[in-house]
Amino acid sequence: MSGNTASTWSAPTASGPLDASVRVPGSKSITNRAFVLAALSDGPVLVRKPLDSRDARLMTGALSALGGSAEARGEDVLVRPLAPEGTEPVSVALGNAGTVARFTPALAGLGSRPVLFDGDEAIRRRPVAPLLRALAELGLDIEDEGRGAPPFTVLGHGGIAGGKVELDSSASSQFLSALLLAGPSFTSGVTVRLVGGAPPSEPHIAMTLDLLRRFGAAPERSGKEFHVPATRLSCPDYAVEPDLSTAAPFAAAAAVTGGSVRIEGWPERTTQPGDWLRSLLAELGQRAELDDTGLTVTGTGEISGARLDLHEVGELTPVVAALLCFADGPSVISGVAHLRGHETDRLAALATELSALGAGVTETEDGLAITPAPLRGGVFHTYEDHRLVMAAAVLGLRVPGVEVENPATVGKTFPGFTRAWQAMLG
Repeated sequence: MSGNTASTWSAPTASGPLDASVRVPGSKSITNRAFVLAALSDGPVLVRKPLDSRDARLMTGALSALGGSAEARGEDVLVRPLAPEGTEPVSVALGNAGTVARFTPALAGLGSRPVLFDGDEAIRRRPVAPLLRALAELGLDIEDEGRGAPPFTVLGHGGIAGGKVELDSSASSQFLSALLLAGPSFTSGVTVRLVGGAPPSEPHIAMTLDLLRRFGAAPERSGKEFHVPATRLSCPDYAVEPDLSTAAPFAAAAAVTGGSVRIEGWPERTTQPGDWLRSLLAELGQRAELDDTGLTVTGTGEISGARLDLHEVGELTPVVAALLCFADGPSVISGVAHLRGHETDRLAALATELSALGAGVTETEDGLAITPAPLRGGVFHTYEDHRLVMAAAVLGLRVPGVEVENPATVGKTFPGFTRAWQAMLG
């Protein structure tokens, strides 16, 4: 990587309109859900083309600590089911992976040993208390000294009763997904009634329900109530889709440069929230054409300012905010207050970093107000957040001198991102 120091990356500037084809890695959200369900299955599952990144490796590491295993088979991973044995304490390393912190504690309750969950300093600030309360009501024994956050210990007793529980999932849809994914392994299954505000990212809930069905479960939904009966899971072979949220900066690159970028393997039907990019790009005045080989995004040379409610697709916010800095007028992003509890406070980070390079970006109660202005180069701090690296790369296409701090943090979802970005530019 080039840059002024070993810890920065000089985001490359496009010399003209792009004409490129890119392939992005497997979906993080699908990969880690599939790994969990595979670990709860009756037999081995070959997960085809999963994401290979820090978050995915933290998940397979967690499953191994809990009595399962994950073995690389070329581009694929063979996951063997949990067979928890022994009573000696073990630890699960969470890093800063929300899916690992939320999806694996219930699995610890299936064994008979104390399991300590802890990770990076950032994970200790991410919300998890509502999930831990719900798991305790369902029969899990948790010691967290009242923190409602890592570090905490799950004391396994060889199984989880399950049953009915109320859950406030307004801070993260992952709380709900955690209970639904583990539900088939509970003695009585699980029935979850949502209370409080609506969970963000409805597509991620649909994704969880879809994967449960693919693995043989029979989830039911009636309004705010979800039910997953106790089930023996099985899915010997499962293929992971490309990560459409990780495709966002490449799609944005076409709009920013006025060129054309083809994203290979874009699925015709998907539950991924990143698929919303197609309608978003159209709303911003770009062209997005899907065929049986992928999605081609063509920039029109002008980006329309817009008012966008990104509640269901909050993970797209960093790249979309960067894109809107080049719009023909002001924009407002709303519905994403929950981003304050992600890898970092993404709203504060975006307002600070985009403004530092010259844009007029301010926080609102639930989002950002963006007024385009001439941009300049400078250091773009990334707060150990992979999506901020991607946002900075988009800015760099038209702004010389953007130095991206700690680019390696993008390894959370796409370890080869900077190489793929450079290759897109030829």
